[in-house]
Amino acid sequence: MKPDSVNHYAADAPPLLRDFLNYMLTIRGRSAKTTHEYFLDLRTFFRYLKQQKGLSVANTPFEQIEIDDIDLTFIRDITLSDTYDYLAFMAQERPRRPNSPAAGFGISAASRARKIAALRSFFKYLTDKAGLLEYNPVSNLESPKVRKPLPRYLTAEDSLQLLESVSGPFAERDYCILTLFLNCGMRVSELAGLNLTDFQGDTVRVLGKGNKERVLYLNDACRAAIEAYLPTRIKPHDIDRHAFFVSRNRNRISVQTVKWLVKKHVREAGLDAEKMSPHKLRHTAATLMYQNGVDIRSLQTILGHDNLDTTMIYTHVEDANLRAATSKNPLASVQPRERKHTADGDT
Repeated sequence: MKPDSVNHYAADAPPLLRDFLNYMLTIRGRSAKTTHEYFLDLRTFFRYLKQQKGLSVANTPFEQIEIDDIDLTFIRDITLSDTYDYLAFMAQERPRRPNSPAAGFGISAASRARKIAALRSFFKYLTDKAGLLEYNPVSNLESPKVRKPLPRYLTAEDSLQLLESVSGPFAERDYCILTLFLNCGMRVSELAGLNLTDFQGDTVRVLGKGNKERVLYLNDACRAAIEAYLPTRIKPHDIDRHAFFVSRNRNRISVQTVKWLVKKHVREAGLDAEKMSPHKLRHTAATLMYQNGVDIRSLQTILGHDNLDTTMIYTHVEDANLRAATSKNPLASVQPRERKHTADGDT
């Protein structure tokens, strides 16, 4: 997917939608993946409206409804009620996997929330940025409540077990990868994108979501792992000469390879590989830091969260740990016995 254009995956999109997608990609700095998801969500919305308004060719399958004729006149007629009808359709009738007849119907609240975010961004762009609409019909559209599960993570003991079990021909590289995950809480894309020039003394510059840079400090464990890895670093092909982590094929290590390596080493450490991923190691780093006194604002900066609410999940992890600790008290299962009272009220 080209990072500088949306035309290759939105060829059937109307000009208004392509302009919005380019705005999100180039001005707002959204990733190509996120921009593509906006396109898919808005395409589904327009297909639904065309079908409901009788504007699609009769008997055309939903996934084949064209949207290239959507114009400003069509968009000006969209109401808040239309979006409610659309969301009801998504919640009850939309196949979870359109290409699989046995997948069931009705998408999750989290998926609907993402589609609402796409609608809000699109109409806000048309109203506030492009100046094409005088009134935003979805300004009062609310998102469904999404239950956020507590993040899975390794304990400090499990983390040590994982690091101590690393072996193989690329042990120094893989140990360094795991150490950076567990100490810095990087995203997998951030780690795979690291360059040699990003490391300066005891800091590393990380390129996060929306091309936002942040600087992380490297502790003793990270610096030691880096010093052990660099002498073993494979000389990459010239195109990837700046890549910090290099694959055995002499290319920049890919996100998929990092995911595979994490599962491999977790499995070899005797831990549950099915429930573990680089993102779970990021959760591990955040949880261990919070449990050991790092304040929530500092944690927000380290993780690169735009919204403090995203970071607040780790306070709930701590609450869950405290609840679990209370339940492990040896007196936790003691029940009160029935007491006999004397005639004067004394026991």
